[in-house]
Amino acid sequence: MIHGSLVVIATGSNFSWLIDGPIVGVYLLATMVAGLYVRRYVGRVEHFLVAGREMKVYLGIASLAATEFGIITCMYTAQSGYNHGFAGAVPGIAQALAMLIIGWTGFCIRPLRESGAMTIPELFEQRFGSFARWLAGVVIVLGGLLNMGVFLKIGGEFLVVVAKVSFGDISPHYTIMIMMGLLLLMVTVYTILGGMLSVLITDFLQFVVMSAGLLVVTVMILVYVGWDRIAEAVSQNYGAAGYNPFVSPKLGWAYVVFQLLLNTAATLTWQTVIARVLSAKDARTGQRIFTRTSFFFVCRWMIPGLWGMAALATLTPAAYATLAPSMRQDPSLYAMPLFLSTFVPVGLMGILIAAMLAADMSTDSSYMLTWGSVIYNDILAPFRRKSGAFSERRGLLWNRLIVAAIGLYLFFFGLVYKIEGNVWDYLTLTGSVYLSSMSVLLIACCYWSRANSWGAIGAILLGAAVPVTYLTMQKLPATSDLANNTIGPYYSGIAAFVAAALGMLVGSLLKPGQRTEGAIV
Repeated sequence: MIHGSLVVIATGSNFSWLIDGPIVGVYLLATMVAGLYVRRYVGRVEHFLVAGREMKVYLGIASLAATEFGIITCMYTAQSGYNHGFAGAVPGIAQALAMLIIGWTGFCIRPLRESGAMTIPELFEQRFGSFARWLAGVVIVLGGLLNMGVFLKIGGEFLVVVAKVSFGDISPHYTIMIMMGLLLLMVTVYTILGGMLSVLITDFLQFVVMSAGLLVVTVMILVYVGWDRIAEAVSQNYGAAGYNPFVSPKLGWAYVVFQLLLNTAATLTWQTVIARVLSAKDARTGQRIFTRTSFFFVCRWMIPGLWGMAALATLTPAAYATLAPSMRQDPSLYAMPLFLSTFVPVGLMGILIAAMLAADMSTDSSYMLTWGSVIYNDILAPFRRKSGAFSERRGLLWNRLIVAAIGLYLFFFGLVYKIEGNVWDYLTLTGSVYLSSMSVLLIACCYWSRANSWGAIGAILLGAAVPVTYLTMQKLPATSDLANNTIGPYYSGIAAFVAAALGMLVGSLLKPGQRTEGAIV
Protein backbone atom coordinates (compact mmCIF):
# COMPACT_ATOMS: atom_id res chain seq x y z
CA MET A 1 0.00 0.00 0.00
CA ILE A 2 0.95 3.64 -0.50
CA HIS A 3 0.77 5.73 2.67
CA GLY A 4 1.17 9.44 3.22
CA SER A 5 3.64 11.00 5.65
CA LEU A 6 2.98 11.08 9.37
CA VAL A 7 1.08 13.95 10.93
CA VAL A 8 2.80 13.17 14.23
CA ILE A 9 5.24 10.34 14.82
CA ALA A 10 3.27 7.80 16.85
CA THR A 11 5.72 7.01 19.63
CA GLY A 12 3.66 8.01 22.65
CA SER A 13 0.28 9.45 23.58
CA ASN A 14 -1.01 12.95 24.23
CA PHE A 15 -3.11 11.68 27.15
CA SER A 16 -2.22 13.56 30.35
CA TRP A 17 -3.23 12.14 33.71
CA LEU A 18 -3.00 15.68 35.15
CA ILE A 19 -5.29 17.37 32.61
CA ASP A 20 -7.24 14.64 30.80
CA GLY A 21 -7.53 12.32 33.80
CA PRO A 22 -9.86 14.63 35.81
CA ILE A 23 -12.08 15.17 32.73
CA VAL A 24 -12.58 11.42 32.40
CA GLY A 25 -12.98 11.01 36.16
CA VAL A 26 -15.69 13.68 36.48
CA TYR A 27 -17.63 12.14 33.61
CA LEU A 28 -17.46 8.64 35.08
CA LEU A 29 -18.57 9.91 38.50
CA ALA A 30 -21.53 11.78 36.98
CA THR A 31 -22.59 8.69 35.05
CA MET A 32 -22.43 6.41 38.07
CA VAL A 33 -24.39 8.87 40.24
CA ALA A 34 -27.11 9.27 37.60
CA GLY A 35 -27.31 5.52 37.01
CA LEU A 36 -27.56 4.70 40.70
CA TYR A 37 -30.02 7.52 41.49
CA VAL A 38 -32.90 5.93 39.55
CA ARG A 39 -32.57 2.66 41.45
CA ARG A 40 -35.29 3.90 43.81
CA TYR A 41 -37.82 3.79 40.97
CA VAL A 42 -37.23 0.13 40.11
CA GLY A 43 -39.86 -1.86 41.98
CA ARG A 44 -41.13 -4.24 39.33
CA VAL A 45 -39.66 -6.51 36.66
CA GLU A 46 -41.38 -4.41 33.97
CA HIS A 47 -39.52 -1.33 35.26
CA PHE A 48 -36.23 -3.25 35.13
CA LEU A 49 -36.68 -4.69 31.62
CA VAL A 50 -38.71 -2.11 29.65
CA ALA A 51 -38.68 1.02 31.87
CA GLY A 52 -42.40 0.69 32.60
CA ARG A 53 -43.14 1.29 28.88
CA GLU A 54 -43.06 5.06 29.36
CA MET A 55 -40.17 6.03 27.07
CA LYS A 56 -40.88 9.03 24.85
CA VAL A 57 -39.45 10.02 21.48
CA TYR A 58 -36.39 12.13 22.28
CA LEU A 59 -35.15 9.94 25.12
CA GLY A 60 -35.64 6.95 22.81
CA ILE A 61 -33.61 8.61 20.05
CA ALA A 62 -30.73 9.41 22.41
CA SER A 63 -30.84 5.95 23.98
CA LEU A 64 -30.91 4.09 20.66
CA ALA A 65 -28.10 6.20 19.19
CA ALA A 66 -25.94 5.80 22.31
CA THR A 67 -26.58 2.06 22.53
CA GLU A 68 -25.67 1.41 18.92
CA PHE A 69 -22.36 3.27 19.07
CA GLY A 70 -19.69 1.82 21.35
CA ILE A 71 -15.92 1.51 21.24
CA ILE A 72 -16.44 -1.75 19.36
CA THR A 73 -18.51 0.20 16.78
CA CYS A 74 -15.83 2.84 16.43
CA MET A 75 -13.15 0.19 15.99
CA TYR A 76 -14.83 -1.95 13.33
CA THR A 77 -16.16 1.01 11.33
CA ALA A 78 -12.71 2.63 11.36
CA GLN A 79 -11.20 -0.69 10.31
CA SER A 80 -13.71 -0.83 7.45
CA GLY A 81 -12.76 2.69 6.35
CA TYR A 82 -9.07 1.82 6.57
CA ASN A 83 -9.49 -1.40 4.55
CA HIS A 84 -12.19 -0.37 2.05
CA GLY A 85 -12.32 3.43 1.94
CA PHE A 86 -15.71 5.05 1.43
CA ALA A 87 -17.15 1.77 0.12
CA GLY A 88 -16.95 0.48 3.69
CA ALA A 89 -19.95 2.68 4.65
CA VAL A 90 -22.46 0.40 2.87
CA PRO A 91 -23.77 -1.18 6.12
CA GLY A 92 -24.59 2.23 7.59
CA ILE A 93 -26.51 3.28 4.49
CA ALA A 94 -28.35 -0.06 4.46
CA GLN A 95 -29.45 0.25 8.09
CA ALA A 96 -30.45 3.89 7.71
CA LEU A 97 -32.73 2.97 4.80
CA ALA A 98 -34.17 -0.01 6.66
CA MET A 99 -34.86 2.02 9.79
CA LEU A 100 -36.46 4.86 7.84
CA ILE A 101 -38.76 2.59 5.84
CA ILE A 102 -39.70 0.32 8.76
CA GLY A 103 -40.31 3.29 11.05
CA TRP A 104 -42.40 5.07 8.41
CA THR A 105 -44.55 2.05 7.56
CA GLY A 106 -44.63 0.37 10.98
CA PHE A 107 -43.75 -2.92 9.26
CA CYS A 108 -43.69 -5.58 11.99
CA ILE A 109 -42.78 -3.17 14.77
CA ARG A 110 -46.31 -1.80 15.14
CA PRO A 111 -47.95 -5.20 15.74
CA LEU A 112 -45.00 -6.21 17.92
CA ARG A 113 -45.42 -3.20 20.24
CA GLU A 114 -49.22 -3.50 20.26
CA SER A 115 -48.94 -7.16 21.33
CA GLY A 116 -47.67 -6.07 24.76
CA ALA A 117 -44.72 -8.51 24.64
CA MET A 118 -41.52 -7.65 26.52
CA THR A 119 -39.35 -9.68 24.10
CA ILE A 120 -39.78 -10.99 20.56
CA PRO A 121 -39.96 -14.70 21.61
CA GLU A 122 -42.88 -13.83 23.89
CA LEU A 123 -44.80 -12.76 20.79
CA PHE A 124 -43.89 -16.00 19.02
CA GLU A 125 -45.55 -18.08 21.71
CA GLN A 126 -48.91 -16.66 20.66
CA ARG A 127 -48.54 -18.18 17.19
CA PHE A 128 -46.03 -20.99 17.44
CA GLY A 129 -46.29 -22.36 20.97
CA SER A 130 -44.13 -22.42 24.08
CA PHE A 131 -41.35 -24.61 22.64
CA ALA A 132 -40.80 -22.21 19.72
CA ARG A 133 -40.60 -19.36 22.21
CA TRP A 134 -38.03 -21.21 24.30
CA LEU A 135 -35.95 -22.25 21.28
CA ALA A 136 -36.05 -18.72 19.87
CA GLY A 137 -34.79 -17.42 23.21
CA VAL A 138 -31.90 -19.90 23.20
CA VAL A 139 -30.83 -18.92 19.69
CA ILE A 140 -31.13 -15.19 20.41
CA VAL A 141 -28.95 -15.50 23.48
CA LEU A 142 -26.45 -17.76 21.67
CA GLY A 143 -26.03 -15.31 18.80
CA GLY A 144 -26.15 -12.26 21.05
CA LEU A 145 -23.55 -13.46 23.54
CA LEU A 146 -21.22 -14.73 20.80
CA ASN A 147 -21.58 -11.31 19.19
CA MET A 148 -20.99 -9.34 22.37
CA GLY A 149 -18.24 -11.60 23.65
CA VAL A 150 -15.46 -9.51 22.06
CA PHE A 151 -16.76 -6.08 23.13
CA LEU A 152 -14.84 -5.76 26.39
CA LYS A 153 -11.53 -6.90 24.95
CA ILE A 154 -11.62 -4.52 22.01
CA GLY A 155 -12.72 -1.70 24.30
CA GLY A 156 -9.74 -2.41 26.54
CA GLU A 157 -7.39 -2.55 23.54
CA PHE A 158 -8.64 0.82 22.30
CA LEU A 159 -7.90 2.48 25.66
CA VAL A 160 -4.46 0.87 25.86
CA VAL A 161 -3.49 2.07 22.36
CA VAL A 162 -5.03 5.55 22.37
CA ALA A 163 -3.96 6.53 25.90
CA LYS A 164 -0.90 4.25 26.15
CA VAL A 165 -2.22 3.02 29.51
CA SER A 166 0.25 0.88 31.44
CA PHE A 167 0.59 -0.42 34.99
CA GLY A 168 4.30 -0.53 35.77
CA ASP A 169 6.02 -3.52 34.23
CA ILE A 170 2.78 -5.44 33.59
CA SER A 171 2.63 -6.88 30.07
CA PRO A 172 0.15 -5.46 27.49
CA HIS A 173 -1.96 -8.63 27.82
CA TYR A 174 -2.54 -8.10 31.53
CA THR A 175 -2.97 -4.36 31.06
CA ILE A 176 -5.82 -5.07 28.64
CA MET A 177 -7.27 -7.54 31.16
CA ILE A 178 -7.25 -4.85 33.87
CA MET A 179 -8.97 -2.34 31.55
CA MET A 180 -11.60 -4.95 30.67
CA GLY A 181 -12.27 -5.54 34.35
CA LEU A 182 -12.63 -1.83 35.11
CA LEU A 183 -15.00 -1.27 32.19
CA LEU A 184 -17.09 -4.26 33.23
CA LEU A 185 -17.28 -3.20 36.87
CA MET A 186 -18.52 0.31 36.08
CA VAL A 187 -21.19 -0.85 33.65
CA THR A 188 -22.40 -3.82 35.66
CA VAL A 189 -23.00 -1.92 38.90
CA TYR A 190 -25.57 0.55 37.62
CA THR A 191 -27.13 -1.92 35.16
CA ILE A 192 -27.72 -4.50 37.90
CA LEU A 193 -29.21 -1.94 40.28
CA GLY A 194 -31.27 0.22 37.92
CA GLY A 195 -32.05 -1.93 34.88
CA MET A 196 -33.53 -0.21 31.82
CA LEU A 197 -34.29 2.97 33.79
CA SER A 198 -30.59 3.39 34.58
CA VAL A 199 -29.68 2.52 30.99
CA LEU A 200 -32.04 5.17 29.57
CA ILE A 201 -30.88 7.93 31.93
CA THR A 202 -27.18 7.22 31.47
CA ASP A 203 -27.67 6.76 27.72
CA PHE A 204 -28.94 10.34 27.51
CA LEU A 205 -25.85 11.68 29.27
CA GLN A 206 -23.61 9.43 27.20
CA PHE A 207 -25.26 10.56 23.96
CA VAL A 208 -24.43 14.21 24.74
CA VAL A 209 -20.79 13.50 25.65
CA MET A 210 -20.33 11.04 22.78
CA SER A 211 -21.74 13.46 20.18
CA ALA A 212 -19.51 16.30 21.39
CA GLY A 213 -16.37 14.15 21.25
CA LEU A 214 -17.14 12.73 17.81
CA LEU A 215 -17.84 16.14 16.28
CA VAL A 216 -14.76 17.83 17.74
CA VAL A 217 -12.36 15.12 16.57
CA THR A 218 -13.97 14.93 13.12
CA VAL A 219 -13.69 18.69 12.59
CA MET A 220 -10.03 18.55 13.63
CA ILE A 221 -9.34 15.78 11.12
CA LEU A 222 -11.01 17.72 8.30
CA VAL A 223 -9.02 20.86 9.19
CA TYR A 224 -5.56 19.41 9.89
CA VAL A 225 -5.50 16.31 7.68
CA GLY A 226 -7.93 17.54 5.05
CA TRP A 227 -10.57 15.97 2.87
CA ASP A 228 -8.36 16.09 -0.22
CA ARG A 229 -5.56 14.16 1.46
CA ILE A 230 -7.96 11.51 2.74
CA ALA A 231 -9.60 11.09 -0.68
CA GLU A 232 -6.18 10.90 -2.33
CA ALA A 233 -5.09 8.15 0.07
CA VAL A 234 -8.23 6.12 -0.68
CA SER A 235 -7.73 6.55 -4.45
CA GLN A 236 -4.05 5.62 -4.31
CA ASN A 237 -4.61 2.53 -2.17
CA TYR A 238 -7.89 1.19 -3.57
CA GLY A 239 -8.75 3.07 -6.76
CA ALA A 240 -12.41 2.84 -7.79
CA ALA A 241 -12.94 0.04 -5.26
CA GLY A 242 -12.52 2.60 -2.49
CA TYR A 243 -15.78 4.22 -3.61
CA ASN A 244 -17.76 1.45 -5.32
CA PRO A 245 -18.23 -1.81 -3.37
CA PHE A 246 -19.37 -3.68 -6.49
CA VAL A 247 -15.93 -3.40 -8.13
CA SER A 248 -14.00 -4.19 -4.95
CA PRO A 249 -12.33 -7.63 -5.03
CA LYS A 250 -12.82 -7.90 -1.25
CA LEU A 251 -16.51 -6.86 -1.23
CA GLY A 252 -18.65 -7.26 -4.37
CA TRP A 253 -22.35 -7.94 -4.85
CA ALA A 254 -22.49 -10.66 -2.18
CA TYR A 255 -21.31 -8.15 0.41
CA VAL A 256 -23.97 -5.60 -0.57
CA VAL A 257 -26.79 -8.17 -0.61
CA PHE A 258 -25.75 -9.59 2.75
CA GLN A 259 -25.60 -6.10 4.30
CA LEU A 260 -29.11 -5.28 3.03
CA LEU A 261 -30.50 -8.53 4.47
CA LEU A 262 -28.59 -8.28 7.71
CA ASN A 263 -29.38 -4.65 8.49
CA THR A 264 -33.05 -5.03 7.66
CA ALA A 265 -33.20 -8.04 9.96
CA ALA A 266 -31.30 -6.15 12.67
CA THR A 267 -33.74 -3.25 12.49
CA LEU A 268 -36.63 -5.69 12.93
CA THR A 269 -35.26 -8.08 15.53
CA TRP A 270 -31.89 -7.05 17.04
CA GLN A 271 -32.82 -7.18 20.69
CA THR A 272 -31.08 -3.95 21.76
CA VAL A 273 -32.75 -2.04 18.91
CA ILE A 274 -36.19 -3.53 19.33
CA ALA A 275 -36.05 -3.00 23.11
CA ARG A 276 -36.58 0.72 22.38
CA VAL A 277 -39.81 -0.09 20.55
CA LEU A 278 -40.95 -2.36 23.38
CA SER A 279 -40.11 0.33 25.97
CA ALA A 280 -41.82 3.10 24.00
CA LYS A 281 -45.01 4.69 25.30
CA ASP A 282 -46.95 3.35 22.30
CA ALA A 283 -46.42 1.97 18.78
CA ARG A 284 -46.46 5.41 17.17
CA THR A 285 -43.69 6.59 19.50
CA GLY A 286 -41.60 3.54 18.56
CA GLN A 287 -42.03 4.32 14.86
CA ARG A 288 -40.99 7.94 15.34
CA ILE A 289 -37.87 6.85 17.24
CA PHE A 290 -36.89 4.73 14.23
CA THR A 291 -37.50 7.36 11.55
CA ARG A 292 -35.74 10.13 13.48
CA THR A 293 -32.72 7.99 14.38
CA SER A 294 -32.25 6.57 10.87
CA PHE A 295 -29.72 9.11 9.58
CA PHE A 296 -27.56 8.57 12.66
CA PHE A 297 -26.64 5.14 11.28
CA VAL A 298 -24.98 6.74 8.25
CA CYS A 299 -23.01 8.98 10.63
CA ARG A 300 -22.21 5.97 12.81
CA TRP A 301 -20.31 4.46 9.89
CA MET A 302 -18.96 7.55 8.16
CA ILE A 303 -17.44 9.38 11.14
CA PRO A 304 -15.24 6.55 12.50
CA GLY A 305 -14.69 5.39 8.92
CA LEU A 306 -13.26 8.82 8.18
CA TRP A 307 -10.98 8.43 11.20
CA GLY A 308 -9.75 5.12 9.76
CA MET A 309 -9.14 6.73 6.38
CA ALA A 310 -7.22 9.55 8.11
CA ALA A 311 -5.00 6.88 9.67
CA LEU A 312 -4.51 5.39 6.20
CA ALA A 313 -3.45 8.80 4.92
CA THR A 314 -1.03 9.67 7.72
CA LEU A 315 0.56 6.59 9.30
CA THR A 316 3.66 4.93 7.89
CA PRO A 317 4.52 1.26 8.50
CA ALA A 318 7.11 2.34 11.07
CA ALA A 319 4.36 3.81 13.26
CA TYR A 320 2.98 0.35 14.01
CA ALA A 321 6.17 -0.63 15.83
CA THR A 322 4.69 0.92 18.98
CA LEU A 323 1.88 -1.66 19.01
CA ALA A 324 2.07 -4.82 21.09
CA PRO A 325 3.32 -7.81 19.04
CA SER A 326 -0.11 -9.49 19.05
CA MET A 327 -1.69 -6.32 17.60
CA ARG A 328 0.78 -6.09 14.73
CA GLN A 329 -0.72 -9.25 13.21
CA ASP A 330 -3.72 -7.19 12.08
CA PRO A 331 -2.73 -3.51 12.37
CA SER A 332 -5.81 -2.30 10.46
CA LEU A 333 -7.92 -2.70 13.62
CA TYR A 334 -5.55 -0.55 15.69
CA ALA A 335 -4.64 2.07 13.08
CA MET A 336 -7.36 4.49 14.16
CA PRO A 337 -6.56 4.59 17.92
CA LEU A 338 -2.84 4.71 17.08
CA PHE A 339 -3.47 7.74 14.88
CA LEU A 340 -5.64 9.46 17.52
CA SER A 341 -3.11 8.83 20.29
CA THR A 342 -0.83 11.59 18.99
CA PHE A 343 -3.21 13.57 16.76
CA VAL A 344 -5.64 14.70 19.48
CA PRO A 345 -4.03 17.31 21.79
CA VAL A 346 -3.95 17.28 25.58
CA GLY A 347 -7.28 18.40 27.03
CA LEU A 348 -9.27 17.29 24.02
CA MET A 349 -7.85 13.81 24.61
CA GLY A 350 -9.79 13.71 27.88
CA ILE A 351 -13.00 14.63 26.05
CA LEU A 352 -12.29 11.97 23.42
CA ILE A 353 -11.72 9.21 25.96
CA ALA A 354 -14.76 10.32 27.98
CA ALA A 355 -16.79 10.16 24.75
CA MET A 356 -15.50 6.68 23.94
CA LEU A 357 -16.18 5.48 27.49
CA ALA A 358 -19.66 7.00 27.20
CA ALA A 359 -20.24 5.11 23.98
CA ASP A 360 -18.92 1.86 25.39
CA MET A 361 -20.79 1.98 28.68
CA SER A 362 -24.12 2.70 27.00
CA THR A 363 -23.59 -0.16 24.55
CA ASP A 364 -22.43 -2.72 27.10
CA SER A 365 -25.14 -1.91 29.65
CA SER A 366 -27.96 -2.12 27.13
CA TYR A 367 -26.64 -5.33 25.57
CA MET A 368 -26.23 -7.02 28.95
CA LEU A 369 -29.75 -6.03 29.94
CA THR A 370 -31.45 -7.09 26.72
CA TRP A 371 -29.80 -10.52 26.53
CA GLY A 372 -30.60 -10.95 30.23
CA SER A 373 -34.23 -10.08 29.57
CA VAL A 374 -34.49 -12.89 27.00
CA ILE A 375 -32.90 -15.38 29.40
CA TYR A 376 -35.33 -14.45 32.17
CA ASN A 377 -38.46 -13.85 30.11
CA ASP A 378 -38.16 -16.67 27.58
CA ILE A 379 -35.52 -19.31 28.35
CA LEU A 380 -36.47 -19.54 32.03
CA ALA A 381 -40.20 -19.18 31.33
CA PRO A 382 -41.00 -22.94 31.57
CA PHE A 383 -39.11 -23.23 34.86
CA ARG A 384 -40.78 -20.16 36.30
CA ARG A 385 -44.20 -21.61 35.46
CA LYS A 386 -43.39 -24.88 37.24
CA SER A 387 -42.23 -23.12 40.40
CA GLY A 388 -45.22 -20.79 40.46
CA ALA A 389 -45.40 -17.08 39.73
CA PHE A 390 -42.29 -15.18 40.80
CA SER A 391 -42.84 -12.26 43.16
CA GLU A 392 -41.57 -8.92 41.87
CA ARG A 393 -38.75 -9.01 44.40
CA ARG A 394 -37.69 -12.51 43.35
CA GLY A 395 -37.95 -11.62 39.67
CA LEU A 396 -35.71 -8.57 40.14
CA LEU A 397 -33.16 -10.70 42.01
CA TRP A 398 -33.04 -13.25 39.19
CA ASN A 399 -32.63 -10.54 36.56
CA ARG A 400 -29.77 -8.96 38.46
CA LEU A 401 -28.03 -12.29 38.91
CA ILE A 402 -28.38 -12.99 35.17
CA VAL A 403 -26.82 -9.63 34.26
CA ALA A 404 -23.93 -10.34 36.64
CA ALA A 405 -23.40 -13.78 35.07
CA ILE A 406 -23.37 -12.24 31.57
CA GLY A 407 -20.70 -9.81 32.75
CA LEU A 408 -18.45 -12.65 33.93
CA TYR A 409 -18.96 -14.49 30.64
CA LEU A 410 -17.98 -11.39 28.65
CA PHE A 411 -14.77 -11.02 30.62
CA PHE A 412 -13.54 -14.58 30.15
CA PHE A 413 -14.77 -15.05 26.57
CA GLY A 414 -12.97 -11.87 25.51
CA LEU A 415 -9.73 -13.18 26.98
CA VAL A 416 -9.71 -16.55 25.19
CA TYR A 417 -11.46 -16.03 21.82
CA LYS A 418 -9.49 -14.83 18.79
CA ILE A 419 -11.41 -13.35 15.87
CA GLU A 420 -10.63 -14.72 12.42
CA GLY A 421 -10.67 -11.90 9.85
CA ASN A 422 -12.28 -8.47 10.24
CA VAL A 423 -14.26 -7.66 13.37
CA TRP A 424 -17.34 -6.60 11.38
CA ASP A 425 -17.41 -9.91 9.52
CA TYR A 426 -17.33 -11.77 12.84
CA LEU A 427 -20.12 -9.61 14.29
CA THR A 428 -22.34 -10.04 11.25
CA LEU A 429 -21.94 -13.81 11.26
CA THR A 430 -22.62 -14.23 14.96
CA GLY A 431 -25.55 -11.84 14.64
CA SER A 432 -26.99 -13.84 11.76
CA VAL A 433 -27.13 -16.90 14.05
CA TYR A 434 -30.43 -15.47 15.17
CA LEU A 435 -31.17 -12.50 12.89
CA SER A 436 -31.76 -14.80 9.92
CA SER A 437 -34.43 -16.87 11.64
CA MET A 438 -35.97 -14.26 13.95
CA SER A 439 -36.64 -11.86 11.06
CA VAL A 440 -38.33 -14.67 9.11
CA LEU A 441 -40.39 -15.67 12.16
CA LEU A 442 -41.46 -12.11 12.92
CA ILE A 443 -42.57 -11.40 9.35
CA ALA A 444 -44.42 -14.74 9.14
CA CYS A 445 -45.96 -14.24 12.57
CA CYS A 446 -47.33 -10.84 11.59
CA TYR A 447 -48.36 -11.40 7.98
CA TRP A 448 -48.60 -15.09 6.94
CA SER A 449 -51.62 -16.95 8.24
CA ARG A 450 -50.22 -20.37 7.20
CA ALA A 451 -47.09 -20.06 9.38
CA ASN A 452 -47.01 -22.61 12.21
CA SER A 453 -44.76 -24.23 14.80
CA TRP A 454 -43.08 -26.65 12.38
CA GLY A 455 -42.06 -23.78 10.14
CA ALA A 456 -40.87 -21.74 13.11
CA ILE A 457 -38.69 -24.54 14.48
CA GLY A 458 -37.33 -25.33 11.01
CA ALA A 459 -36.40 -21.67 10.45
CA ILE A 460 -34.70 -21.38 13.84
CA LEU A 461 -32.61 -24.54 13.44
CA LEU A 462 -31.60 -24.03 9.81
CA GLY A 463 -30.94 -20.31 10.21
CA ALA A 464 -28.59 -20.91 13.15
CA ALA A 465 -26.92 -23.99 11.66
CA VAL A 466 -25.32 -22.19 8.71
CA PRO A 467 -23.33 -19.46 10.54
CA VAL A 468 -22.44 -21.79 13.45
CA THR A 469 -21.08 -24.32 10.96
CA TYR A 470 -19.10 -21.62 9.17
CA LEU A 471 -17.60 -20.25 12.40
CA THR A 472 -16.63 -23.79 13.40
CA MET A 473 -15.02 -24.41 10.01
CA GLN A 474 -12.91 -21.27 10.50
CA LYS A 475 -11.42 -22.74 13.66
CA LEU A 476 -10.67 -26.23 12.29
CA PRO A 477 -7.32 -26.54 10.44
CA ALA A 478 -8.78 -28.98 7.92
CA THR A 479 -11.55 -26.58 6.82
CA SER A 480 -10.27 -23.08 7.65
CA ASP A 481 -8.93 -22.47 4.15
CA LEU A 482 -12.22 -23.56 2.56
CA ALA A 483 -14.19 -21.32 4.93
CA ASN A 484 -12.04 -18.21 4.59
CA ASN A 485 -10.93 -18.33 0.96
CA THR A 486 -13.67 -20.21 -0.90
CA ILE A 487 -16.97 -19.69 0.94
CA GLY A 488 -16.33 -16.41 2.73
CA PRO A 489 -18.53 -14.66 5.30
CA TYR A 490 -20.90 -13.00 2.81
CA TYR A 491 -22.09 -16.12 1.01
CA SER A 492 -22.38 -17.84 4.37
CA GLY A 493 -24.52 -14.99 5.69
CA ILE A 494 -26.81 -14.99 2.65
CA ALA A 495 -27.16 -18.77 2.97
CA ALA A 496 -28.34 -18.37 6.58
CA PHE A 497 -31.27 -16.18 5.49
CA VAL A 498 -32.16 -18.50 2.61
CA ALA A 499 -32.05 -21.53 4.92
CA ALA A 500 -34.27 -19.84 7.50
CA ALA A 501 -36.84 -18.84 4.87
CA LEU A 502 -36.87 -22.36 3.44
CA GLY A 503 -37.28 -23.82 6.92
CA MET A 504 -40.33 -21.65 7.57
CA LEU A 505 -41.88 -22.29 4.17
CA VAL A 506 -41.34 -26.05 4.00
CA GLY A 507 -42.08 -26.73 7.66
CA SER A 508 -45.33 -24.75 7.62
CA LEU A 509 -46.56 -26.40 4.41
CA LEU A 510 -45.69 -29.93 5.59
CA LYS A 511 -47.46 -29.78 8.95
CA PRO A 512 -50.72 -31.73 8.76
CA GLY A 513 -54.01 -30.77 10.39
CA GLN A 514 -55.72 -27.43 10.81
CA ARG A 515 -53.97 -24.18 10.24
CA THR A 516 -52.98 -22.08 13.20
CA GLU A 517 -54.73 -18.84 14.03
CA GLY A 518 -54.33 -16.11 11.46
CA ALA A 519 -51.55 -13.57 11.26
CA ILE A 520 -51.54 -10.69 13.72
CA VAL A 521 -52.43 -8.17 11.02
